[in-house]
Amino acid sequence: MPIFAGQSRRELRRVYLEAWRKWKEQRPLEPLEAAIAAVIAEHPQLAAWLESGEEALAAEFTPADGRVNPFLHLAMHLALREQVATDRPAGIARIHRELARQSPDPHAAEHAMMECLAETLYAAQESAGVPDERRYLERLERLAGGGRRAP
Repeated sequence: MPIFAGQSRRELRRVYLEAWRKWKEQRPLEPLEAAIAAVIAEHPQLAAWLESGEEALAAEFTPADGRVNPFLHLAMHLALREQVATDRPAGIARIHRELARQSPDPHAAEHAMMECLAETLYAAQESAGVPDERRYLERLERLAGGGRRAP
């Protein structure tokens, strides 16, 4: 059974809050909790808000309110890092290395990659299809300045 399967939005959000609490208390973390806590630590502007507990669990984020969903943002970091770690789609690890090397701020480079991921996921949702890995890699290649066509 996939991780998070069958969990409500509130339960998923609680995973983030619990991972952060355990990290702050210097308690042992499961691998996923460690990954979540690492991403939160890179976003100190979100940490205090996550510590609000019920407020964070109940918060609504819509395009109309203009606020970024911090849980979605953190999840996109985790998804991208998993892609890079597994090099799936093939070539993303190389592109990540290139962008990190080119940027004075590797975290900002990751944010730029996340924009490509978001565009790809949005296009898949709009077409009621699956994400197009070839187009995703093309977007990332352009970002890296390679201009190469993905295989």
